[in-house]
Amino acid sequence: MLQYMNNCATGGGPLATVSRRKDSREASQPTKRGIRRFHDVLALAEQEGLLRGERTKVVRGRMPEALVSEAKKRTGIQSDTDLIEVALANIAVGDDYAEWLLSRRGAVDSEVPLEY
Repeated sequence: MLQYMNNCATGGGPLATVSRRKDSREASQPTKRGIRRFHDVLALAEQEGLLRGERTKVVRGRMPEALVSEAKKRTGIQSDTDLIEVALANIAVGDDYAEWLLSRRGAVDSEVPLEY
C-alpha cells in the first residue's frame, strides 16, 4: 500500500488523474478535492495499521455495472482491487459526524436566541 500511495503522491497511480469539471454533465469526473479525500482516507487507514500485513483476504462480489462504472469515474480509479480498497478504507476510517449532528436535532432549546 505504501508503494501505491507513493505512486499517487509522485504523480502516478490511479488517484493521480485529476479532471476539472467543465459543466454539470461532467459532474462524475474526479476533482482535486475528491482525489485528496481518497488519498487522505488511505493515509488514515495506513496510520491506523489497517493496510499492514499480507494481503490474504479475498473479497468478491457481483455488482451492477453502472455502480462500478460511476464509482470509477468519480474516483479516477481503474482497478477493481484499488476501488474496493478505497471503499473499505472509507468505511473503516469514516467519522461519525453526520450521525452525531443528527443526534443533536432538537437539543438546543427553542427559546435560545441564535441571531445576532
